[in-house]
Amino acid sequence: MISFSTKTVLVLLFISVSASAQKLKKADKTTIANLRTHVAFLADDKLEGRRAGSPGEKLAMEYIRGQFEATGLLPKGTEGYYQSFEINEGKQITPATYFKINNTDLEAGKDFFPFPFSPGKKVEAAPAIAIQEADMPWFVDLAETLEESKSNPHFDLNEYIRNNSKKAADRGATAIILYNSSTTDDKLIFNGKDKSELLSIPVVYVSKDVSGKYFKDKTATLDIKLNVAIGEKKRTGHNVVGYIDNSALSTVVLGAHFDHLGYGEDGNSMLRTGEKLIHNGADDNASGTAALLELARVLKSSKAKKSNYLFIAFSGEELGLYGSKYYTDNPTIDLGSVNYMLNMDMVGRLNDSTKILSVGGYGTSPAWARVIRTDDTKLPFVIKADSSGSGPSDHTSFYRKDIPVLFFFTGQHRDYHRPSDDADRINYTGELHVVNYINNIIHSLDKENQKLAFLKTREPQMGTRAFSVTMGIMPDYTFSGTGVRADGVTEGRPASKAGLKTGDVIIQIGEYTISSVETYMQTLGKFKKGDKTKVKFKRGAETLEALVEF
Repeated sequence: MISFSTKTVLVLLFISVSASAQKLKKADKTTIANLRTHVAFLADDKLEGRRAGSPGEKLAMEYIRGQFEATGLLPKGTEGYYQSFEINEGKQITPATYFKINNTDLEAGKDFFPFPFSPGKKVEAAPAIAIQEADMPWFVDLAETLEESKSNPHFDLNEYIRNNSKKAADRGATAIILYNSSTTDDKLIFNGKDKSELLSIPVVYVSKDVSGKYFKDKTATLDIKLNVAIGEKKRTGHNVVGYIDNSALSTVVLGAHFDHLGYGEDGNSMLRTGEKLIHNGADDNASGTAALLELARVLKSSKAKKSNYLFIAFSGEELGLYGSKYYTDNPTIDLGSVNYMLNMDMVGRLNDSTKILSVGGYGTSPAWARVIRTDDTKLPFVIKADSSGSGPSDHTSFYRKDIPVLFFFTGQHRDYHRPSDDADRINYTGELHVVNYINNIIHSLDKENQKLAFLKTREPQMGTRAFSVTMGIMPDYTFSGTGVRADGVTEGRPASKAGLKTGDVIIQIGEYTISSVETYMQTLGKFKKGDKTKVKFKRGAETLEALVEF
């Protein structure tokens, strides 16, 4: 799960579940035992954190497929039970890249790196360090620029490098070789997430050790042999999809993501020590996956036959809802037949003191007001309901297809996105109550046998904890082009007031170029409430401008 922050309204549900462990029925004890087994496997160290596209993900998806098969679910992926999708991680320096100075090979990634906006080009020349002449590489020391800009909180070194390299190319430079002779840390690294448009010349950064050895004598002439080869970095994730065919007209979708953070390689760990530790993700989201498997088992033999049931274990959720977005864009059933979608993310840590179960999506259908009632005090938990159909988990992808959703979540805790989220911290009795609760909702709606009406809801504000302003868009994290694609635009927020629509791609805010979600977030931090600036965006093949007020 990415995060969860909503304004809540207290409501109670009409379904009653016994809170006493001593009064558990035989079926409940079976469910608890199964939940333990599922979480124990999925959160085991041997899966190495179930990072999407990793060998650990493969072990997890094979386990889920085996459970679906044993339960009697039909395969409903594109490759049996599986549905593969591409995860674009950005760019990488390929082995074809090399840099030689005076016939000495430099090591890519250690002694030098090309900027991601460098084109694939070879450069061979003998330039003088001190002379910037046409048809030659130029050497640029960043020391003076860093000193002049150290008190400017809005200075963006990467943007400075990009803009000035473009100007140098216009003046005839064939390459830019950057270095830093000062003691100021420039914090420059190869950023594979940078999706800026390519320049016409390569731009490379050379380490202090190398620049100190070769660039100290400004009168020197160096023999340069450079080849830049930057390629896309991709991996493949997999959804696991099973189906109960009751020959009904409508289908209920149940989902949970099964991927987690691996060793934190994607930068989404809350651990800031730099240690390479396995993030087992017992609650996030082995717990939701275990609940999905148990609901599949229970519903397969239940009397709720007026709907078909589609069970999807999503991968790539932690990277930005990759799996669920791919599924809703490439469904294996007719989405028009889907009545509603239920999503379980982090349902294994019901607090024995507060006993709060959060339910999102309450406002996506008027039917939820019938199912989620305020007059039953016998529940083993208190329901906090939030109306929004959008949020930090996979139900959002279905809500964006105008499908009513509910999102179940037992709450944030100190082990969230940390290596300490282990199986021994799960409240299995609490999770049993959540599973039974969801099962009873399904049975109640099965008895009604009605098509649920869909309602649009407000969009949650994104990024407000880190920044004082927001555009009011839901970024499409799966978008691989240059800029940030709006997967949703919140009515009444700055982007909406400026005329932006879902599908627009923001490429510039003020003077700042937007190449990715990362640069978008960085740029928001440069503005404060009340600021006005121009936003440039693409709508199809057309480039538009609008005035935005934060």
